Amino acid sequence: MGRPNRAARAAITQRRTDAIDLKLAGIDWLTIGRKLAADPTINSDGIAYPQGYGIEAYRRGAEPPSDSRLIELACKDVSKALAERSTVLDESTDELRKLMAERLERLFFGVYRSAIRTGDLAAVDRAVRIIERSSHLLGLNRPVRTEITGADGGAVQVETTGLDELERLIALAGDSGSEGGEG
Repeated sequence: MGRPNRAARAAITQRRTDAIDLKLAGIDWLTIGRKLAADPTINSDGIAYPQGYGIEAYRRGAEPPSDSRLIELACKDVSKALAERSTVLDESTDELRKLMAERLERLFFGVYRSAIRTGDLAAVDRAVRIIERSSHLLGLNRPVRTEITGADGGAVQVETTGLDELERLIALAGDSGSEGGEG
């Protein structure tokens, strides 16, 4: 088939946006698939959706996609659209992180000069805080190791319980709750 042209890519992007909007509105996968189908005989709106599901088959006059195929295509569209949005968000976050690092660097140089020249303790403290913030922003800090221990610093004991034991414990909890009586 080849790579779609610019207009087709724009229509596919719109279809994916529509698929996400429909899913967010709580629409089931099959209804999304039918609403975004190219063939007006299966499209729930009775129209030929531009670059809709099964567009190539529709153009050839072939059978439209099955319900299971429509569901698969709708799921795939939503997944791809979310992945694309995630990539854009990651790129935006990286750009914002770079901008914030530059701002902190500019602030640091002014404070650093004052701390070195005059020995001003407030400037020294401020320089250290800017360094800490930059390190945090850039992920330079080592992760803190957290360990959970049991009694006397030993290993935590984990028990598994079968269904019979679980039902017995639930029954005991119910019995103990009714001992208080009603007032």
